[in-house]
Parts: sequence; C-alpha cells; structure tokens
Amino acid sequence: MLESIRLTKSFGKMKALDGISVRMNAGQAISLVGPNGSGKTTFLKCLLGLVIPDSGDVTLNGEPVLGHWDYRRHIGYMPQIGRYPDNMRVGQLFDMVREIRRGTFSRVDDDLTRAYEVEKFENKTMRTLSGGTRQKVSACLAFLFDPDVLILDEPTAGLDPLASELLKEKVLAEKKKGKLVLVTSHILSDLEELTTDVMYIIEGKVQFYQPIEDLKARTGEDKLNRALAQVMKQNTAA
Repeated sequence: MLESIRLTKSFGKMKALDGISVRMNAGQAISLVGPNGSGKTTFLKCLLGLVIPDSGDVTLNGEPVLGHWDYRRHIGYMPQIGRYPDNMRVGQLFDMVREIRRGTFSRVDDDLTRAYEVEKFENKTMRTLSGGTRQKVSACLAFLFDPDVLILDEPTAGLDPLASELLKEKVLAEKKKGKLVLVTSHILSDLEELTTDVMYIIEGKVQFYQPIEDLKARTGEDKLNRALAQVMKQNTAA
C-alpha cells in the first residue's frame, strides 16, 4: 500500500538515506528502529512529503505522491513533538483542523478524544499545556479522520501510564481494522506489544525488515529488546 523506491537524501556531505526500498502493506504494524542519526526521521518525513528526496519515489496504493499533497488525507501523523500556535485554545485547534480537512474525510473518529476527556481542557491555551497533554492532543489529531495509514513518532513519550495504555489500545484496534501502522519508539516494550514487523535502519540503509517472530527465531531470543540488542552488537562488531 505504501512503498518507498530507492529513496536517497543527503544534507551536505551527510547521506541520511541511501537507496531505501521497502513495501508496507495494510494490516501491518511496523516498528521503525535504529540508533540516533540512522535516518529514521528523514525516512518518515519523506513518506509524509515534509522532506523531498534527492532521488527515488514514494507511492501510495501504486500512485506516486511526490509533488502532490492530497494523498496526506489518507495518513494520520503523530509527531514526537507537536508544535501548535501558543495562544490558540485546544478546542479552537480542533475546530480549525476540522475546517481545514472538511470534505477530505469520510467520518470523524472521536474515540480517543473521548477517552482522553479533551472537553476538560479544551478551553486551555496550547502554551499552558504540559508535555503529556500536548501528546494527547497530537494523538487525537492523528486518529481524528479515520486514516488508512498511521505514522506515530515516539507516541508514548511523556504520557502517563493510563494515557499510554489507552493509546496502545487504540493502535491495536486500528491494526485489527486493517490499517497500516508505522511507529518509532525507544521504549521497546511498547513496540513488542503493538507491532508485527521490525524495520531496522542504520546509516540510511535498511539492515533488515522482517516479522518480529522471525527476528526472535533468528537470534534465539524471546524478547524484542534482547533480539535487537544482539543484532546491534553484531553490527558493531562487524
């Protein structure tokens, strides 16, 4: 459904992406992992159209998306750090986004908005919110328009345990509906609960991309964090 084809991107002399070609299908929940500076964020931003690759292409359902914008209506994006107008109230932000997206979605999904009881803080300005509450706002906006693809960058960062569990339950429910979920997190226990496949990127290249169970079998480990640690040690030794 979502495919990158030989994506390359450099920033000066640094090559952030080096020919990444992967196909991600409906019903998958993919953990995107790798060390800091490996190219994960650049890859996500290329999929979102926020970074233009030097070469290569991105397709959604077989259609090229680079240079277009309308495909984004099929994608829900939760950034690691949400940046919103400081003086805007939470309720105004939701109203603005709904107005901007009017006519581009089939239905509004308010499940997470209700679970997080957004009405209790909808009159607060964005500048007064804690980091965790901002994360709740970002999560609600990502799921709000019932997208086919969900891209979640460190989604549980800053969330309290209850809010984190509510979000994970929502992700699992969307996965069961056949959505494509792509998630990054440094909390590997979250990834193990949520995802079906692991994509490991290092130095702008995909080192491996396989089901979690295959990775565990390959390393002989029963936990994702131990399996990934073993692979990272092997890469360092090489």
